[in-house]
Amino acid sequence: MRILISGAAGFLGSYLTDLLLAQGHEVIGVDNFITGNRENIAHLRANASYKFIEADVIEPLKIESGLDRIYHMASPASPIGYVKHQVATMKVNSQGTWNLLELAKTKNARFLMASTSECYGDPAVNPQPENYWGNVNPIGMRSMYDEAKRFSEACTMAYHRERKVDTRIIRIFNTYGPRMDPYDGRAVISFIRQALNNESLTVFGDGKQTRSLCYVTDLVRGINLTMESNFIEPINLGNPDEVSILQIAKDILALIPQSKSKITHHPMPPDDPRVRKPDITRAKEILGWSPTVPRAEGLKKMIEFYHDHLVKK
Repeated sequence: MRILISGAAGFLGSYLTDLLLAQGHEVIGVDNFITGNRENIAHLRANASYKFIEADVIEPLKIESGLDRIYHMASPASPIGYVKHQVATMKVNSQGTWNLLELAKTKNARFLMASTSECYGDPAVNPQPENYWGNVNPIGMRSMYDEAKRFSEACTMAYHRERKVDTRIIRIFNTYGPRMDPYDGRAVISFIRQALNNESLTVFGDGKQTRSLCYVTDLVRGINLTMESNFIEPINLGNPDEVSILQIAKDILALIPQSKSKITHHPMPPDDPRVRKPDITRAKEILGWSPTVPRAEGLKKMIEFYHDHLVKK
């Protein structure tokens, strides 16, 4: 197939590209490098099945010949990224979604919207099933991401219902692995960077707030399975192995025994979710998908990847 991926130089977009190329497809990657990284796709330069377009999808794309699939992965996805680029985050998840849905309609291509567990906000239900509508602050410090993604989902369903576009929606829970931006503020990569450099591991609050960590290769496999399924409503993708932020910090220190780092506690940021755990019943039943990489194994892979270029000489 001929496949377009927005946000192709991002953490998830680059892994999804690798998976689709390995399956024998032709991939067109699009990114404007607001948060994407050229190093994430540098290994694809000589691949004849890969084409890259540097562009912002808030402007309509001109794509010659046909497309079979469009994966809309573009958006800042970390608190540091979307707070720094608030308007761009709103635009890529509104006008960008709109433009790519129009492209999907024109090309008669199937469209997948990469949404987020942040649609659930600070949830009053744990674990979070897809039919939970969420507890989101519409004007809070995460609203430019949470509400934009909720709009993206609504826009996707409107195009499906009214204009008959073939659409899919995923809600991505906490994902980790190599190629993450070491300075994007997300807990796992921040702890690894700090531990490798003998810096204090910064835990917000008492650290009892929970996350559910899914290794990146498991996640992109689920994304691909969703695209090729016949299910149009949102599907949670994540690892239901719920763990506290404090335990994640302790696990990382245990895996880097040479580190001299200590754990320090800092005030909680606004609207930080207290719990995060996906109900993946739908993914299991519809896709036959569940994560397979244990947390300890995934963390070891990340630590090995970042050791050489994050350790200060």
